[in-house]
Amino acid sequence: MELTKYIEANPSHKQQISDALSFAEVHLKNLKRLSGRTYFQHALAVAENLAELNFDHITVISGLLHDVLEDMQIKREDFLKKFGEEITTIVEGVTKIKKYTSGISEESRRSENIRKLIIASAKDIRVIFVKLADRMDNLTDLKFLPAEKIKKISQETIDIYVPIAHRLGIYKLKAHLEDFSFMNLNPKLFSELTKKIALREIEQQNILDGIVETLKKNIDTLNIQYRIKSRPKNIYSIFRKMEKQNKPFEEIQDILGLRIITATVENCYSILGILHTMSSPIPETFTDYIANPKSNMYQSIHTTVIMPDGVTVEVQIRTEEMHKTASYGIAAHWKYKDTEKSSVKIRAFDEKISWLASVIEWQENNNSNEFLAGLKAELEFDQIFVFTPKGDIKSLPAGSTTVDFAYTVHTDIGNRCHGAKVNGKMAPLKYELHNGDVVEILTGKTAHPSQDWLKFAKTPNARSKIKNYNRNVIARE
Repeated sequence: MELTKYIEANPSHKQQISDALSFAEVHLKNLKRLSGRTYFQHALAVAENLAELNFDHITVISGLLHDVLEDMQIKREDFLKKFGEEITTIVEGVTKIKKYTSGISEESRRSENIRKLIIASAKDIRVIFVKLADRMDNLTDLKFLPAEKIKKISQETIDIYVPIAHRLGIYKLKAHLEDFSFMNLNPKLFSELTKKIALREIEQQNILDGIVETLKKNIDTLNIQYRIKSRPKNIYSIFRKMEKQNKPFEEIQDILGLRIITATVENCYSILGILHTMSSPIPETFTDYIANPKSNMYQSIHTTVIMPDGVTVEVQIRTEEMHKTASYGIAAHWKYKDTEKSSVKIRAFDEKISWLASVIEWQENNNSNEFLAGLKAELEFDQIFVFTPKGDIKSLPAGSTTVDFAYTVHTDIGNRCHGAKVNGKMAPLKYELHNGDVVEILTGKTAHPSQDWLKFAKTPNARSKIKNYNRNVIARE
């Protein structure tokens, strides 16, 4: 979205955004990147990325100004006086540590920057929003850097920033980060897949048009509002599917798919019924994310069907609100914290980003490189939600055990646990939890962490606390 359009859509903040725009232009227009673009052009692109994702004016302004403190000789107190505490905090959170910090290697500096970013994001989630938008634009300029640095930045994006975007449910941004990083890491394969996908789209478009026409005739009998969109997958996701299935591109069936968007949940299931009646559904491909949402708020029905003419089509069915969330993820909902009185929505929002806060707990006892390794491990897994007996929600990586849960409640609970009850039944500390489990931790005064717990503890938080306890025990002996 052009910033002028964003300003028009937010007239009450017009002056504040315009002031930030002028400030950024004055201070950044003469500073050039290796690509030849000015830093102001980059700042404007970051702000427009954020505007496109429908963020609030504070986040957009922070995007405009995110390079100012890092690259210009501007005193913090002057910046604070002009733009206020919120914007200053966000900009500081995105600002990297000094490039030539004494006694720190390039790799350690990069790790430390990510640690600093995560800590700042746990305090204000908008920090990571700005950083993701910044990384999104930076990827377009990488070709002007040395080849080794291009690969490092692209791999870091795949390892850290893509999983974060996924965790936050910002799929539009995630796809952009994936494809640009993939293009930089493997340009030959990226080019080949791009051409093959384009050819497949041309070949299948007539087929899809016929399927859509047939679908419309059947869905129209319901007398409901809906729309159907073709849904090409991003290039990196196709590559990952090829890897996962160990198949060449030619054997991947569902390159193109359909998305049906309607008004209500009831409509979604009615459309599903129509679809499955007129086709042959493939059972193992059906997933109901409406009844069982993903941890990043994503909801949709997924099904792959074989049409009467033998064509295999992947179909997603969702409401308009679900579609908004699927595109923007947590960006579409985080304002609830400020604008809604609903405690349910506030609690739900807090849980979606609670993993950031948990990172703070275990990072303190680790150096920057250990922290980065732990963060990568944390981001590798999807999240599950489990409950305390009082109904409080705890978010954990898939595969977590009861001992991981114990340490999310409190360090002392983790250190004194000796067992658990899961859904009212006794369970050992190594028991692997599942979505929706209700967990009660059993503690004892003489209970304490064992080194053996590291064999099944999954989360960096739990592992760090276990190691720290045992180090302290050894130190006292």
